[in-house]
Amino acid sequence: MRLYATVAAGGFRRYATYRVATAAGVFTNSVFGLVLSYTYIALWDERPHLGGYSMDDALAYVWIGQALLTVCGLMGGGFEEELIERIRTGDIAVDLYRPADLQAWWFSANAGRAGFQLLGRGVAPMTLGALVFGFTLPSGLGGWAAFLLAVVLGSVVGFALWYLVAMSAFWLLDGQGVMQVAWLGGLFFSGMLLPLNVFPGALGEIARMLPWASLLQVPADVYLGRYEGWELAGAYAFQGCWALALLGTGRAVQAMATRKVVVQGG
Repeated sequence: MRLYATVAAGGFRRYATYRVATAAGVFTNSVFGLVLSYTYIALWDERPHLGGYSMDDALAYVWIGQALLTVCGLMGGGFEEELIERIRTGDIAVDLYRPADLQAWWFSANAGRAGFQLLGRGVAPMTLGALVFGFTLPSGLGGWAAFLLAVVLGSVVGFALWYLVAMSAFWLLDGQGVMQVAWLGGLFFSGMLLPLNVFPGALGEIARMLPWASLLQVPADVYLGRYEGWELAGAYAFQGCWALALLGTGRAVQAMATRKVVVQGG
């Protein structure tokens, strides 16, 4: 455990060194947050309580999305390109022979990255949005704690998704196509463009059942207090089940990849 804690701390420090990139990310998230906010204002003026959200709820949703964009990996996990490159060049063989689990290593590094992104690129845009628009805030420390747990679970699901994307390079060599599909899936089915509650009929039902809903829609609804009691437990269970299923699938794919490397190496 000490090894993986050290890797997580290293991941945090690594991203903390990119101060200019962090500032640029905060600026970009803030600009897109402002653009989306005024778009949502126009939409909610025409359709009040669309998706069951008030105007203040909708504006909060926008800024939650900007805060969690990199934390939960809505449009990229921040590590998959590096892992794909190591697979492509064959350097991954060294990683697989190390006395450390490959998935746990990258999970720890990503946890450090996500922790920094939450502080570095999450807090500032949310604060700006709250100051400009005065949107809905959680009720008390309990509401914030519930939201933070949903964010942590969403980050785990995000890692598991992008880890599978990266591991596909063992068979595809170039993972760019899979990355593009995953990017589009994250953009659309996480609720980044519009809350999934707005999606009509069967499309909305399917979208809310997919793992991408764990990255933004569920944390946002927890933040807005739409889950209470057993419903909140059910929301966490939804995220947790997807996390376990995807991590388990990633481990199975990793085992197949390891056998492939061993056979080729032998």
